[in-house]
Amino acid sequence: MLPKDFGIEVCANSFASAVAAEKGGAMRVELCDNLAEGGTTPSYAQIKMCVDHLHIEVWPILRPRGGDFLYTADEFEIMKMDLEVCKNLGCSGVVTGILTAEGTVDKVRCAELIKLASPMPVAFHRAFDLCNNLQEALEDLIELGFVRILTSGTAPTALAGVDIIADLIKKSENRICIMPGAGINPDNIKQIQKLTHAKNFHSTAKSKIPSKMKFKNPVAKLGQHSEEYVHEESSAFVVKQLVDLIK
Repeated sequence: MLPKDFGIEVCANSFASAVAAEKGGAMRVELCDNLAEGGTTPSYAQIKMCVDHLHIEVWPILRPRGGDFLYTADEFEIMKMDLEVCKNLGCSGVVTGILTAEGTVDKVRCAELIKLASPMPVAFHRAFDLCNNLQEALEDLIELGFVRILTSGTAPTALAGVDIIADLIKKSENRICIMPGAGINPDNIKQIQKLTHAKNFHSTAKSKIPSKMKFKNPVAKLGQHSEEYVHEESSAFVVKQLVDLIK
């Protein structure tokens, strides 16, 4: 068993993925929908199923849409309502991120969400990587009371951003958890661990699940980048590999 502050968070895109995360030994799931857009708020039913049936921490993401992290007043109201749902269902915490048009942390709105969530803790997602000044954003998030930051070090993958991640961990001085994420898999997690000295790691641990449909229309496409006869799901086997590698 890994220490409580040391382990794998799985970005789970469904109840099935969350179950696989638990079976593989993950310490926590960041529950979301629409992985192709970087994750959006999951449905009420997905959240409730996970909270009711899992024994590990469930942290839904509060993100009303894909794209940037500059939200309208209506979108912010939706985030607050989704937060109330998570709180009422008994989630362990929530994950969110709001920026200003200038690329700074929206301290006013973030403070409102943290106050509304209390005593439930709040983590900040990769909106952090789109900030114009990481050091300033780091201090803002610590001051606001966020407990964790998910980051790739502003790079396309955590492996490519290890130098910045390591620097953030050093500068955080254990005041907040800096968690590497983006492209973490069994082939690179040991290297990322060694170079950053991180304790928490974030991964989808996903694999492709082929459809069981007998009839397959070879022409129809339901979305520009969709694959109608395959879907992605977290793999308990991959999660266990990740957990075993960082022990």
